[in-house]
Amino acid sequence: MSIFHFAFKVKDIESTRKFYIEILGCKEGRSTKSWIDFDFFDNQLSAHVSNKFPELDYCGKVDGINVPIPHFGCLLEKSEFERVEKKLKSEKIDFIVKPQKRYEGKVGEQMTMFVFDYSGNSIEFKSFSNNNEVFSE
Repeated sequence: MSIFHFAFKVKDIESTRKFYIEILGCKEGRSTKSWIDFDFFDNQLSAHVSNKFPELDYCGKVDGINVPIPHFGCLLEKSEFERVEKKLKSEKIDFIVKPQKRYEGKVGEQMTMFVFDYSGNSIEFKSFSNNNEVFSE
């Protein structure tokens, strides 16, 4: 079994719980007053409270779209992508990059969307038309 682990900064535990549990549907793992773990689509996220955040840069240009760097995210099956998209819209979460198809008709065709969590971390959700093309050129 391979599970990805990512530790990142958040402003507070309360709003982080709301975003990752109530909106995204993640399960909570261990926590203290200054950090919290989540099952983020079968990967481990560790959110640590901080008051120092790196400045975002929209230097990433992918298929003609400027995307924020740094960002993290996950690859989802189509139905899960659609569920997350619907939930984000129902919670009136603003999209940095609205849900859209990239590389249409090409190798690596995918749906993508970017949002900020309540601490300003940029998150990308993707769903490939063909999962065998995730690492294809």
